[in-house]
Amino acid sequence: MTEALDVVTFGETMVCFAAHEPGPLEAAATFTKIVAGAESNVAVGLARLGLRVAWLSRLGDDSFGRYIRTALEAEGVDCAGVTIDPTRRTGFMLKSRAPEGADPVVEYHRRGSAASALAPADFDASRFLAASHLHVTGITPALSPSCAELVEHAMRRMRAAGRTVSFDPNLRLKLWPGREAMAEHLNRLAGLADWVLPGLAEGRLLTGLDAPEDIAAFYLARGAKAVVIKLGAEGALWRTAEGGGRVAGVPVAQVVDTVGAGDAFAAGLISGRLEGLDWPTAVARANWVGAQAIQVVGDMDGLPHRAALPADLGGPLA
Repeated sequence: MTEALDVVTFGETMVCFAAHEPGPLEAAATFTKIVAGAESNVAVGLARLGLRVAWLSRLGDDSFGRYIRTALEAEGVDCAGVTIDPTRRTGFMLKSRAPEGADPVVEYHRRGSAASALAPADFDASRFLAASHLHVTGITPALSPSCAELVEHAMRRMRAAGRTVSFDPNLRLKLWPGREAMAEHLNRLAGLADWVLPGLAEGRLLTGLDAPEDIAAFYLARGAKAVVIKLGAEGALWRTAEGGGRVAGVPVAQVVDTVGAGDAFAAGLISGRLEGLDWPTAVARANWVGAQAIQVVGDMDGLPHRAALPADLGGPLA
């Protein structure tokens, strides 16, 4: 019997080679090998905050796959549902070092990867339904038709079983055949989620609307119970049918690497809500966790442990 879980998530995680030297990738001579994947970033963030979380995927029978699984298990993430595919490889990526917190250039090598073969058959009901909450992103449905089928199947099954579902669009336009196809698909998935977590630029691209209040109303009208829009340094806006508000951002001395900030935000928000925090406090925790992540290089290195949470955000002295 699968032990009870707080959160389950799934998707592709790759080995990332992050350049040491700033500048174009072709000029970089040395790299650091790290683990990179939106859903596994959230899983690690949740595990460090003390939640019981499982991550499911497919990995190749190769050194990259073994490296990823070992790294995630060392963080306390349950990887028992990960399948090893002997016929496909684990994907990898290269990431430039951008100056002063600018977005880095990322080059993906993931076509035909093991994770792209994820399908509805990978929905292990005993493992998924052992969790109170499902987190998904818009990256996974873009990987292949079978991945898209799994995402929708999992969202429908979890909501039908009374579990909560969060959805981060996490746009990767290059993975889609076009903007309209991407928007249609992801907006439909957003309607299957309880909590929708777009960035402001993502919301504008997907809805054609400009104001964050209008973007939130768009998704509430399509079935979401809550919408939280990330506003960068300005914080975040949240809306439910009962009301909403804005929560100020957390100032940081220096932005080092913005990759993974949205995943850190999701971990903070999900953990807060599952622990019973009200929306303003949960969003404040999400802002704080995201602020820690952008001050270091790497998707996971800046994710804080529970002992570091401030008392007013549900930390150990609360």
